[in-house]
Amino acid sequence: MDTLRWQAGTLFLLDQTKLPFEEIYLPCHSWQDVRQAISVLAVRGAPAIGVAAAYAVVLAARSLCQKGGDTPFLTALEAICQDLDAARPTAVNLHWALTQMMVCARQHEADGAEAVTAVLEEKAIAIHEADVAINTAMARFGADELEKLGRPLTLLTHCNAGALATAGVGTALGVIRELHRRGLVSMVYADETRPLLQGARLTAFELMADHIPVTLITDNMAAWTLKTKGVDAIIVGADRIAANGDTANKIGTYGLSLMARELAVPLYIAAPVSTFDLSITDGSQIPIEERNHDEVRSSFRGVAAALPETPVFNPAFDVTPHENIRAIVTEKGIIHRPDAVSVPVFFQH
Repeated sequence: MDTLRWQAGTLFLLDQTKLPFEEIYLPCHSWQDVRQAISVLAVRGAPAIGVAAAYAVVLAARSLCQKGGDTPFLTALEAICQDLDAARPTAVNLHWALTQMMVCARQHEADGAEAVTAVLEEKAIAIHEADVAINTAMARFGADELEKLGRPLTLLTHCNAGALATAGVGTALGVIRELHRRGLVSMVYADETRPLLQGARLTAFELMADHIPVTLITDNMAAWTLKTKGVDAIIVGADRIAANGDTANKIGTYGLSLMARELAVPLYIAAPVSTFDLSITDGSQIPIEERNHDEVRSSFRGVAAALPETPVFNPAFDVTPHENIRAIVTEKGIIHRPDAVSVPVFFQH
């Protein structure tokens, strides 16, 4: 199944809030439809959010052409991009894609609004197609690195960094898929990933569909699983990576990194270069989204698990310090032992 599909001027998004029990596509006819889908996690995963946002800009530009008005076209489009950018503040791929689209629009401003809209559609399609190629390259680099361990691997992953989080085979799960193709996956342990259960609903679903051996565990079983099940490595995705390698990912990753460090299990991050934010020096500067408190008060699909007045803290992400990361896998290669020196050097090549 496709995570997203651009067809006859409409963006169709696989509604991931309905998986794994229903396969429903949301038709997005306006940029507001896309923003809502991003906000409620109907589409999720940093790369997929970026691609969806690119198409949202196309829909916005088309709407502005039809409506006209006194506000200059690019001024109105910039305001819409700022609104879209606020939908998920931690995932930097969203900002990256919107920036790419606005740069493209400004380059063709003299050609008029309709011409700009046509060029923006071409740009969004190019971003979409590039993500597919990026995933494939990342999978190969990551599999080459982990293959050095020289045996079929027992792996652990958190949240969903698979095809459902991207336009291609996935980031962390892309690496796992390539390892499986090479006959090098013994077992994958998938954290359920509270409170929205992306690991249970999406990762386990994806791996089972590809006949990759997977065992689902609750988040609080991870430490004991690492200690007793012979886990060779942890591999996860990322939503933003600072210039020193500090990495924001789904809440629970930081704790997982502490367990891994204690038990000498290497932790790998798989993320495209567009996930790096070199404008920030370390993870303390990464904005952490806090989501609706009812996500914690309820089990998935809204069944109450706590009193409605129960106070809640619900950060969607946490930050793993670079010293807990063995390597970051990208489509351009691998950054071993990421820090304030190795990350900038990597981007100089």
